[in-house]
Amino acid sequence: MRSAAVSRGSLVGRSVELKVLDELIEGARSGRGESLVVRGEAGIGKSTLLAHARDAASGARVIQVSGAEFERELPYSALHQLCVPVLGHLADLPTRHADALRVAFGLAAGTPDLFHIGAATLGLLAAAAGVRPLLCVVDDAHWLDAASAKALAFVGRRVASEPIAMLFALRLPASDDLHELPSLDLTGLADAEARMLLAAHRHLLLDEQVLSRLLAEARGNPLALLELPEAGGFGQPDTAAVPTRIERSFRHRLSDLPDDARLLLTVASADPTGDPTLVWPATRLLGIDVSTASASAAATGLVEFAADIRFCHPLARSAVYHAASVGERHRAHRALAEATSAVTDPDRRAWHRAQASVGPDDDVAAELVRSATRAQTRGGVVAAAAFLERAAELSLNPAGRIERTLAAAQAALVAGRPDRAAALIRAVEHTALDEFQLAHADLLRGQVAFQSHRDDSGPEFMIRAGRRLAGLDPERARRCFLDAIETSLLVGRPSGVQDLVLAAVRSVPVTASRQPDVLDALGLLNSAGHRSAIPLIQQVLEDGNGSCRPGWTGYPALALMLAAEIWDPHRYWTIVEWLLRTGRESGSPLLLRLGLAQVGSYGALTADPELATAAIAEEEAIADATGGPPVPYPRLHLAAMRGRRAEALALFESATAAATISGSGLLTSNIDWASAVLHNGLADYPAALTAARRAVADGTLFLASFSLPELVEAAVRCGETDAAGAALESLVERADASGTATGLGIAAYARGLVTGSEEHYRTAIAYLERSPLSAYRARAHLVYGEWLRREGRRLDCRTHLRTAHRLLSEAGFDGFARRAATELRATGERPRRRSPHTYDQLTIQELHIARLVAAGATSSEVAAQLFISPRTVDAHLRNIFRKLGINSRRQLRHRPDLGA
Repeated sequence: MRSAAVSRGSLVGRSVELKVLDELIEGARSGRGESLVVRGEAGIGKSTLLAHARDAASGARVIQVSGAEFERELPYSALHQLCVPVLGHLADLPTRHADALRVAFGLAAGTPDLFHIGAATLGLLAAAAGVRPLLCVVDDAHWLDAASAKALAFVGRRVASEPIAMLFALRLPASDDLHELPSLDLTGLADAEARMLLAAHRHLLLDEQVLSRLLAEARGNPLALLELPEAGGFGQPDTAAVPTRIERSFRHRLSDLPDDARLLLTVASADPTGDPTLVWPATRLLGIDVSTASASAAATGLVEFAADIRFCHPLARSAVYHAASVGERHRAHRALAEATSAVTDPDRRAWHRAQASVGPDDDVAAELVRSATRAQTRGGVVAAAAFLERAAELSLNPAGRIERTLAAAQAALVAGRPDRAAALIRAVEHTALDEFQLAHADLLRGQVAFQSHRDDSGPEFMIRAGRRLAGLDPERARRCFLDAIETSLLVGRPSGVQDLVLAAVRSVPVTASRQPDVLDALGLLNSAGHRSAIPLIQQVLEDGNGSCRPGWTGYPALALMLAAEIWDPHRYWTIVEWLLRTGRESGSPLLLRLGLAQVGSYGALTADPELATAAIAEEEAIADATGGPPVPYPRLHLAAMRGRRAEALALFESATAAATISGSGLLTSNIDWASAVLHNGLADYPAALTAARRAVADGTLFLASFSLPELVEAAVRCGETDAAGAALESLVERADASGTATGLGIAAYARGLVTGSEEHYRTAIAYLERSPLSAYRARAHLVYGEWLRREGRRLDCRTHLRTAHRLLSEAGFDGFARRAATELRATGERPRRRSPHTYDQLTIQELHIARLVAAGATSSEVAAQLFISPRTVDAHLRNIFRKLGINSRRQLRHRPDLGA
């Protein structure tokens, strides 16, 4: 094939790139894994460099994968290609990981554990690399299906400790999931190098004038330099893009082919698998003489018929497919569909049938809907959207077409493609929609708007959906309203949404049999205040009886905010446990990450940094596994309590930048509350007062209530008695209505700060002894001790200051602990210096790994929990041992500050 010559010649001028690839491969041989994404325009030499890497990887096992333009809708198709050669190592994986891959690849029934698929792939490749180093080559990565792209990006970020090299080639321009990986951008050859490349092909005899034109038009693109002369015609300057001209040169080779050979090439181009056992039966169904047609097709140099059917270049496949007439493409897909098994490969068969359809076909549409369902159960939401969209196009019945289009829009939203969802909604908005369909469309428009940082119309659309349904289905209407609030919380933009919803809900008829729900509780809170609303809030947050699910399970973010708003950590923890349990059982990253984030915040409030850091580390690992940013709130809360000014302010600054970009008012409110806590701990009361005022003024559920004690303390220290009194009044109203030990205790020490009454401080400590929020119990001892010292009661104050200092120091809450130490020194007592704690020396992930190992977990068990490989765990352990000055797991187990 000519492609071999092209391959050799295209390495001219690539000495720097070749050195990078050789170092990548040598690193894998030495056990230092690395990933590299080679980017550039079509024809620039990406595939040639990948071929060099394959040839250079002596002693390593090479696995080749190619993204396929026509397979982007099939979930995990590329990942399956990668893993098939090493599936023999499935038995080496934890059962959960092995099962996740089997389900994802359709080898077993069930719903895949989405956030374990990347880790399972890493484990599988690592097991194979344990035999000999591994080079994974992924060509045409811009055509990877979305599910595979996320999993491969996950693996690419984690191979540093493995003898694995990951090499991707990706065409520009493209948006991709691989942007975080190291990259190598290819540019065109310099003029001298381009001439050397042409000179290497001595059969190309060009005069200087033609050569200069060719060099100017090819712009250093190696494939263009070699293809354009053979396409013929240098009559007029061609301003078309280089890839387009290359494709045209490939099409030129088709012009003299017999019809059967052209049709054979069309079939091969329409099947991205390159599987002869599929292509040959399909061509026979078309009545093609395979031996004659394949000989003619191979003579063009466009394709090679061997163990696999391979085109000389991805552009050649594209050129062949698009050069065929519509009728030829339909015939090719129809034959491929007939040759594809409906049992072992139903989704590819359905897709070929859809591509073969010339008009509406309800049978094919129904088959595509079934494929969409299978894709959704396997986590292929992008594929589900594509299947449903094509099913809608093929639907004869107008109502069915509308429902499938809206379902496709919903799937596109879930897949994180709001622009595509919006386009699908627009496609049906001028058709005859009934009120239910109009409501569905409005609900989707609202969700699209919520996913856009620059669109504030989300609540308006979702509320309009509820109003449409108010007279038709009141319960469904209420769900629309609650969805608006829940979605606003999940995207971090709740400002004003609750007020809009509560105004709209008045239009919904009240049914006699309806039980009070979260919406009723919110309405009462808004209209009558905490004293009237808290009993109803407590009622709707109760667990269900027997098999009855509590009403809040559909709106867990709102339920969490309400539980915190009424100072009820026990109900709060009930919701958190449900989130963790349900998230793990269902495999829902959203629920599990929400639950883990709350555990992180709860650990900060309960003065349990080990619990907080473990939850933060696991949530961040899942976020990385699923391709999303980590939830920032627990880090903010923990940093505020720890009281390390530089560390916390840097975190606040980055969070503020993120909030500005995303428009997240909820993140801003969290920063304000955390800033108030931090500065109260540091005794910077003016800064604390400013931040607490902002947080209270925002009125955000939970955060406004929790900012009230910060406002009271900062205002008292600043001499702002009116502000302190007003905040105390609001705090007492909420605490008295809730009746919880936590609320009553915090309100009591705030009252003590304002009144200077010892009784209030004593009451606070008595209540907070029964509360799980140990951070506030420690702070109650601190402010009581400070008051006692100012009263001149030196001996009495020492008891409370010692207790505060011990609790705060043990938790690593340095700001508040220093306040206690300063007060103790003022009494003439030298507080014990806190010995360095493990969490002073380790990162959050290292601390979590250390705690797991100290508790007896193996490297494999830690790896499974944090979605990394056992080798990476061992690398972290070496860092941990070095930082802590130890050299064994046994020593780690005997460190008391790890809780082992």
